[in-house]
Amino acid sequence: MKKIVLIEDDADLFSLLKYNLEKEGFGLVGSQTGKGAIDLCRREKPDLILLDIMLPDSDGLDICKGIRSHPELAHIPVIFLTARASETDRILGLELGANDYIVKPFFVRELIARVKVHFRGQQTVTKVLKSAELELDRTSCRVKLANTDLQLTATEFRLLEFLMSRPGVVFSREQLLDAVWGHDRAVTDRTVDVYILRLRQKIEADATAPNYIRSVRGFGYSFNESVNIALAASA
Repeated sequence: MKKIVLIEDDADLFSLLKYNLEKEGFGLVGSQTGKGAIDLCRREKPDLILLDIMLPDSDGLDICKGIRSHPELAHIPVIFLTARASETDRILGLELGANDYIVKPFFVRELIARVKVHFRGQQTVTKVLKSAELELDRTSCRVKLANTDLQLTATEFRLLEFLMSRPGVVFSREQLLDAVWGHDRAVTDRTVDVYILRLRQKIEADATAPNYIRSVRGFGYSFNESVNIALAASA
């Protein structure tokens, strides 16, 4: 059963959506305030989040930014439910990381159809990423090297998770800044180099000759999809 978190302050709409989504076979939990929304999502680990923007105590846009910056939640689809109908509002919502934007009033059947579309195209998210002796657990936010726990900061974890989940893909520093630090940032390209160095010092046998995170001159960085071969050859 797919689980949905609903954050909606309108009590009647909340009840209506809960009834209809559960009738369609979805599990639904939620809140009518924005306070504690991110903690609720962390606790429930939903497959999709329905999020009102204009909440009495919070801004749904800020909640969405918090979701997208959290390593446990960043992969979860978010659908905005809102009365803000302007083109500017729609673009802002999507740029902040929403997967869909539904303007009130809407037909419940349309919302259910859109939810099903997201689930239809949703790939199973691998909870544990492994490469040679390196293991990253998205659920517990832990990283191990040769079965030994590593002490990573939240930013280091997000950066490693982003690269490990896309092996072989070369990302520019700007792309990594957008993906890991977000659009609202006061950091420079140099920040990426500093964090890559810190990661290498923690996960590589030799940070000056890295196996896991490789530099692509003139482009950026990539997680080595052939790391097993590289490690075996150096053994």
